[in-house]
Amino acid sequence: MRRYRFWIAGGLCLSILVAALNMINPLVTGAIVDKVIKDGQHELLLKLTLIMVGTTLLKAIFRYSYQVIFEHASQNVIRALREDLYAHIQKLDFSWYDNSPSGNVMTLLTSDLDKVRHFVAWVLYQIVENILIYVFSILTLSAINWKLTLAFMIIAPFVLLLIHKFKIHILPSHLKVRDQFAVLNTRVGENIEGNRVVKAFVREAHEIQLFDKENERFRDVSVENADVRIRYTPWIEALCGILPVILILFGGFLVIGDEMTIGELVTFNGLMWAFTQPINMFGTLVDNTQNFNASAARLYELHCSEPKIADREGAFSSGEPVQGKVEFRHVSFAYNETEVLRDVSFVAQPGMTIGILGPTGSGKSTLAQLLCRYYDASRGQVLVDDRDVRDYALAYLRKNVGITMQEVFLFSDTVEGNICFGNPDAPMELVEEAAELARVKDFIGDLTDGYDTIVGERGVGLSGGQKQR
Repeated sequence: MRRYRFWIAGGLCLSILVAALNMINPLVTGAIVDKVIKDGQHELLLKLTLIMVGTTLLKAIFRYSYQVIFEHASQNVIRALREDLYAHIQKLDFSWYDNSPSGNVMTLLTSDLDKVRHFVAWVLYQIVENILIYVFSILTLSAINWKLTLAFMIIAPFVLLLIHKFKIHILPSHLKVRDQFAVLNTRVGENIEGNRVVKAFVREAHEIQLFDKENERFRDVSVENADVRIRYTPWIEALCGILPVILILFGGFLVIGDEMTIGELVTFNGLMWAFTQPINMFGTLVDNTQNFNASAARLYELHCSEPKIADREGAFSSGEPVQGKVEFRHVSFAYNETEVLRDVSFVAQPGMTIGILGPTGSGKSTLAQLLCRYYDASRGQVLVDDRDVRDYALAYLRKNVGITMQEVFLFSDTVEGNICFGNPDAPMELVEEAAELARVKDFIGDLTDGYDTIVGERGVGLSGGQKQR
């Protein structure tokens, strides 16, 4: 927001001008009734008409200008936020991803950010403009006749009370809708990623049932959200509907008593929208603001998330590769308070090949993850070349440790791009050498575009064996 504060300030200034210009035409209309029609000053008609036309044109120009400003500012804000948050997510460690469903992350970077865009592009200037229209209308009407203005103000305390109650109840409702939408996204994402498994075990009906269950919950919280709005909005509109009655009865009484002119009553009638529209809009704007707050709260949580695994001050890094000595000294580790490793010690010298055996869940993969410092040991030390891995710069350590993940994952990129993912500047000779070592060079030659073949999302264009290679 800071980068675009001057543009936003300029847009808000234009919205202030538009709010002020909205007062002119009703005043001119009243003058036409009193001076031109009643007093017969016909020479003023053209002048007053031109003022109305000029005011309308200026409003249109200013409104177009600030809407363009806010729309451009909102798109730029959302682009910068999305880039910053995506870069921030890349820095977070495995433990954060362990506790963050993919659907929730997708909701943060799409739906939640779009609500921020909507707030900047529309809600922000609507709040300023409607507040100013309301204030200007009260000042203008008070200058004409304070008694009728005071009669109009009778509804204000009741409207403010309704809006306050509405604000309290709508925020928790928006949070429920937002969180259930994230759950629904997670369910859809899991099914798409695991669709082959679902079909292999003929579990389509089961998955449909699970999705329908979450979809029904989303419907329920959305209906609850709508019920909160329905509970308050009609009452606000009903209170505004009283104003024409007050205008006719009390305004007519004042005209009969010569405390107002017909032209002033016409001005009041023309400015009644300026009094009622902001009141009607306040409910909508509170709703949109609380919807924005619900998403902003989740985005702020993400922004405040800090990686537990980070470089220490003065972390070691070098242009030379490590020698390769690995040592575990009395290492213990727990996932979510469930101990996986307890007092593990061993030494692997450079050039040695070591096989580690154990039942499922005994911590074999965890050893590799501690070595790369995807997690930190609960107790003990993991050392590479007699240096604690926590004293290495993360990028340097992980560049020097080669690891083959248990889960096969390929990006929607070319074959070459996936092979050299860890070393994007690798020459083609090195890519071909790696393909030869992995025994994939032959089938790559059979692909339509060879190394330039797009393998598809998660390697969908390849067989299971080819992906594993």
